[in-house]
Amino acid sequence: MKNIKLTLWLALAFLWVIQPIKSQESSQQLSEKIPFDSQVLKGKLDNGLTYYIRQNAKPENKVELRLIINAGSILEDDDQQGLAHFCEHMCFNGTEHFKKNELVNYLQGLGIEFGGDLNAYTSFDETVYMLPIPTENPETVDTGLLVLRDWANGVLFTGEEIDKERGVILEELRIGQGAQQRMRDQYFPKIFKGSQYANRLPIGHKDLLETFEYETIRRFYKEWYRPDLMAVIAIGDLDPQEMKKKIETHFGNIKMPEKYRPRKTFTVPDHQETYVSVVSDKEAQYTLIQLLYKDDTQETNTWADYKRNLAQNLYQGMISARLQELTQSAQPPFMYAAAGYSGLVRTKNAYTSIAVVGPDGIENALKTLLKENQRVKNHGFTQTELDRYKSEYLKNLEQQYNEKDKTESAQYVNEYLNNFLENEPSPGIEAEYKFTRTAIADITLEEVNAFAKDWIKNNNRVVIIMAPEKEGIVLPSETDVKNWLNDADKEKVEAYVDATSDRPLMECPPRPAESRKLKYYRNTDIQEIVFANGLKVVYKPTKFKNDEILVSAYSLGGSSLYNDSEFKSAEMGADLVSQSGLNGFTSIQLNKLLADKNISIYPYIGTLSEGFKGSTTPQDLETLLQLINLYFTSPNFSKQSFTSIINKQKMYIPNLLQDPQTFYRNEVSKIMAQNSPRGSYIPTMKDLDLLNFDIAKRAYCERFDNAEDFTFFFVGNIDMEKALPLMQSYLGSIPGRSIKENYVDLGVRPPKGKLEKTVFKGQDEKSMVNIIYTGDAKVSSKEKHLLQSLGDILTIKLIENLREEKSGVYGVGARGSLSQNPYGHFKFSIGFPCGPDHVDELTAAVYAEIAKIKSEGPTQKDIDKVKEAQRLDLKENYKKNSFWLSSIQNAYFNNMNPEDIMKKQSFINDLSVKSLKKVAKKYLIDENLIQVVLMPDKK
Repeated sequence: MKNIKLTLWLALAFLWVIQPIKSQESSQQLSEKIPFDSQVLKGKLDNGLTYYIRQNAKPENKVELRLIINAGSILEDDDQQGLAHFCEHMCFNGTEHFKKNELVNYLQGLGIEFGGDLNAYTSFDETVYMLPIPTENPETVDTGLLVLRDWANGVLFTGEEIDKERGVILEELRIGQGAQQRMRDQYFPKIFKGSQYANRLPIGHKDLLETFEYETIRRFYKEWYRPDLMAVIAIGDLDPQEMKKKIETHFGNIKMPEKYRPRKTFTVPDHQETYVSVVSDKEAQYTLIQLLYKDDTQETNTWADYKRNLAQNLYQGMISARLQELTQSAQPPFMYAAAGYSGLVRTKNAYTSIAVVGPDGIENALKTLLKENQRVKNHGFTQTELDRYKSEYLKNLEQQYNEKDKTESAQYVNEYLNNFLENEPSPGIEAEYKFTRTAIADITLEEVNAFAKDWIKNNNRVVIIMAPEKEGIVLPSETDVKNWLNDADKEKVEAYVDATSDRPLMECPPRPAESRKLKYYRNTDIQEIVFANGLKVVYKPTKFKNDEILVSAYSLGGSSLYNDSEFKSAEMGADLVSQSGLNGFTSIQLNKLLADKNISIYPYIGTLSEGFKGSTTPQDLETLLQLINLYFTSPNFSKQSFTSIINKQKMYIPNLLQDPQTFYRNEVSKIMAQNSPRGSYIPTMKDLDLLNFDIAKRAYCERFDNAEDFTFFFVGNIDMEKALPLMQSYLGSIPGRSIKENYVDLGVRPPKGKLEKTVFKGQDEKSMVNIIYTGDAKVSSKEKHLLQSLGDILTIKLIENLREEKSGVYGVGARGSLSQNPYGHFKFSIGFPCGPDHVDELTAAVYAEIAKIKSEGPTQKDIDKVKEAQRLDLKENYKKNSFWLSSIQNAYFNNMNPEDIMKKQSFINDLSVKSLKKVAKKYLIDENLIQVVLMPDKK
């Protein structure tokens, strides 16, 4: 079952979608308890441990394993703050069956990447360990379960390893320091006033993490890592009964202690008074308003409860759409806004409205949020809004249902995790789809509108305002905010008018054009056709997903064809059209018109090219092609939309560089482009003032006026017998000219020679190191793979050295790349955050590892780890539409043979000590070295 009580941020990402079928549900069905998915083998061992087992074929030869502990930082004693999270780290630092480093080394040998595939997290209420295991060798599944078993009951907690891990934990704490942390520390006590949640952030406190006694963390592990608070999830290419026996064997002998502390549930007290927290920080990047109405969590046990949750989802979709409409105005009250009802913590929900605004727009933005909530409370939604969102919801659910046999194992994990932790029902997609198709028709406008009166009240209300601390900006006081709240209750607001259009997207299809096949790449099943207008289509039919077609397109040129005073406006042309709309429809009208379609398609104008990115389903392909046609033939250009885009950017841009990390990255970009105006920098307010509507409009018209210059790529469940006539009509009819453009190499290059620079910014004791090797290079697919693999090898060594041996970093990585455009060049970068006092030591350690690889080459053991990880990734990628789309387009864009995509395994097989040593000596030389270090401001 989809978790209906979505976290706010996830809820905002969804717009739901199909026409409701007339309900035939009975009151008897609504009162029935929601059954558990029959596809899942769920049970409990005698010691209390719960298990979930599901056979699933996607991806093949892989099992997703999870160990869930129903315990997190909320259960820590006062002397244990931060130690629930510390326990999680210690699981990787020596267990009963795996000594220090043996575990990570063994799993890396299976192709499992530390920090990527192999990971864990700790939150207030739970700790979760993630372990995907390949099943080609049955013994690895047993070993994977043994790893989970050791995490559950066999962590050693030696004093030596605890002390070494303190440094890693403190580095993780250091990464989290900054404006957001400082403001959070001020407003959390307001949101969670009177609750333990205000005092138990998982990361803990520096002084305690540095000094706690060994027995203190061992006590937490002993008390809370026990079988009645544990669940094991196994999903994938497995035999359920066989897996059940394995779980019984590995976990059945974990003993439940005779005496134990009850797993207490922590509450957030109700309050009549409105809590207000206005916080600011000199390094804050933007102004954020949160308006929360806290509410008790609601149980979901019966189909009636499920129906209630459906109605809540419709509500939050409709209110967020209204807020989004307001961002389209010439003088928008906020850059971004949305609202939704979701879980705050385990025992508390909240109806939350959020808005990102400019520092001088707080009053207007908060009043607008209040006004729109009051509008719903007083007048409700309209029937047309409700009907549209019912269609959206069902359309989305239908797509999930259509993919039920192609759903990847990892997508099921959260369902069973939530079932264990919060008793969230999980009936399975078939039951959900069947019930929803009938139940949603009976959800009335009155039912949905009633939530406003339930949620929007004067008690349990919290207002949080986070803003940059800036000269000339006066933030509201708590009294000001409370006065605005009181005024909102008295304000008379008019009912919302749902402006729609019943005009069709296109009046009639264009006349089809002839097409002819150009090429067929037999080894990849990639085909290429061209239309009479010169437009080229490259497609690869797949069956990886039942309901997915991915699309992209490019034409060479982009903003490189415009001078320094025009190119920023030129790049804005695609955004201008996206917000202005098509064929006389505004973007708002288009969204409403296409509500029952699963379509995403957006134009772009980049530095070297322009084109499209999007996706759809087989049944909506025609509509997507219509939209592409209209982007060429009937774009709208609204000055109001242009002004709106600029004004939203002006809310966000002014304070971005106050954040030390953002400032540092911007400085690195300046260095890499030698301050060329064409560098990838954050725009200034002056840049925004110079943007020109006429240039943006002209650039869009010029970049999208010639179909012959475009190559389109389609990958997915595409039936070309049906699709080709549609393409002939909508793509073949786009006007084309016998002109082929290319981008212009503007000569933007990194500095040559060795360069070292220190950037000073920030009040926290935080540093960042970037080591970059770059220069000209000849590009080939094999050389590209070698450089990428060198990055993988070096990452392994740097994690071992900088993190595990020196405890000096939380994370570190190396990455190598080769690119053909706009000129043949390479880039090999190494980056890590650390304490300022450790910069010199850790940087020296990096160069020592590089020197060792250049002189001796990597070890065969490390090469084997990388080869196995790449082999497994490639095996999965070969069955993903997204991989094929990007690979095919990259091959065309870089003038390479698409057949090389199938040579990737041979490249992996050819990795050797000799080849990697050679590539390290070739590229990692001081003549190509740039080192940029971030240090805190001098005091």
